[in-house]
Order: sequence, then structure tokens, then C-alpha cells
Amino acid sequence: MSKFYINKLAIVGLGLMGGSLARALKAQGSVGEVVATGRRAASLEKGLALGVIDAWTLDMKEAVANADVVVIATPTLIAEKVLAELAPLMTPSMIVTDVASVKGNMQRAAERVFGEVPANFVMGHPIAGSEQSGVEAATVDLFLDHRVILTPLSTTAEPAIALIQAMWEACGAEVVCMDVAEHDAVLAATSHLPHVLAYTLVDALAQNGSAADIFRFAAGGFRDFTRIASSDPTMWHDIALANKEAILQGIDDFSAHLDKVRAAIASGDGDTLYATFDRAKRARDEHFLGQYLSRQKKSPSS
Repeated sequence: MSKFYINKLAIVGLGLMGGSLARALKAQGSVGEVVATGRRAASLEKGLALGVIDAWTLDMKEAVANADVVVIATPTLIAEKVLAELAPLMTPSMIVTDVASVKGNMQRAAERVFGEVPANFVMGHPIAGSEQSGVEAATVDLFLDHRVILTPLSTTAEPAIALIQAMWEACGAEVVCMDVAEHDAVLAATSHLPHVLAYTLVDALAQNGSAADIFRFAAGGFRDFTRIASSDPTMWHDIALANKEAILQGIDDFSAHLDKVRAAIASGDGDTLYATFDRAKRARDEHFLGQYLSRQKKSPSS
């Protein structure tokens, strides 16, 4: 059994992320009881039937009673309501964390509810996921070899940070800490903007008069690029609104760059086109090849 252990884990909002966390901790023998709560009994019943959780309830008070760790795994814009409901139930020994993709929104929500972010609330974000959603999509290895970003404040309790870090490491994740604003800016560029672009491209093509043929003859490149447009619309609706300033900046920067590429194509400026494509290829190859080689070195079988 892993040295890290949680006697009782409460998950608020049982879906892909919360379910995968439960599966991973159970597989490592790192948790005793997993209790989930949420708005829909059907999802909670499904989680119990699949063996993801040990018990469920629609009563928040019952779910978090005597919990060592409470994980908020709801859509981003619902988190404030969860915090408000959780506030009178929190105890000094209870550590609360979340998996929301936007941390500034979470920080502001906590400040509105509590007056300040509680010392035992460790904001976090696993950089992992799938275009599939729901507890039935939960997997034991979703976080394996992925990063989890924690965004603690100067007032966050060190023992709480250490425990949440250990929780994610027990799932096979690499944990890093980052400033809240930096996190939201980085994720806007690397995750939120790509999702907005994929959704927008597919929506634009779907409204094209030749949409049937476009999708019928779409090759692997199109499927790869637009795969994330199959993600949960509710979740990404919330993220787009919660991190709108950073995403709008990303859209503006990208639009300016796209305008330059458009001008190069219109004027037949092959040099500019080639330079753009070549820089992009080298940047991606260097970054992702470096990550791959790093993982290979860490692998026992390498």
C-alpha cells in the first residue's frame, strides 16, 4: 500500500476528472472511502455501479462529514455555489481542492464566499482530460505522466499543499506550482484558445452548404485537429466566460498572426509562408520531442 493515504475522500461533481481521481487512488490503495455528491442521482448511481465510488448522497453535509479531502469537480461557473454550500461545513482539519481550468475565477469566488481564500483550500488544475465526459469515461491512468498545476497563495497552509501534492503524485502526476494569473494566461494560450478555435472551425464548416461532403472526405489531420470539439460544451462554455480576458487576448494575437498569413497567401509571398510554417514545425518538434525523450528517460523499460 502507498505511504500516502486518505481515510475519506469526498468528490463534489462526479464526472471524468473526479471519477478518474477516485479510480487512480483506489488502484494505488491510497484511499479508504470515496463518497460523491452532486445534482444528478443517475450519475452518482452509475459511479457506484461501476465501482468508482463507495457511496453517494445528494446531501452535501452528509457527503463531506469527516472527510479528510474534498475535491470540487464541478463545471467552473458552478464552483462558487459549491463553495457557498460547503463554507459552513468546513472544518480546520478538512482540506479542500478543485480541478477547475480557471484559477482566477476560483480565487475570486472563494474571496466572495469567505472574505479571503481559506488556508486549507488548495486551488489546483490537472492538465489532463479527454473529449469524452461523464463518470463512465473515468480511467485509472488519466493523470499518469501528466502535470497538475497547484496555485497556492502566500496564505495557503503548507501542510495542505503537501497533502494535495502527494494525492496527485499518488496518481502518477507531476505536480508544479504556479501563480494564479500566470496559470490562466498560459492555459488560455495552450488549452482554452485551441478549444475555441476547434469549436469555431467545426461550427463554421457545419453551416457550409457543402458540409456533408466536407465531413465525409475529412482526412486524419482534420479529425486530429478538431477532436477536442467533441468535448463537453457546458464545461468549455464556463471556461470561456470565466477566463475571458486572457482568451480574448489570445484570440486577438492569433487573429493578427492569421491576417499576416492571409496576406502572404493573397500576395503569393512564398517566403513568408515558408518561414511561418518552418518556424512552427521546428518549435513544435523541439518542444514535443524534448518531452517524449524526457519521459523515455524516466521510464524503467527505457
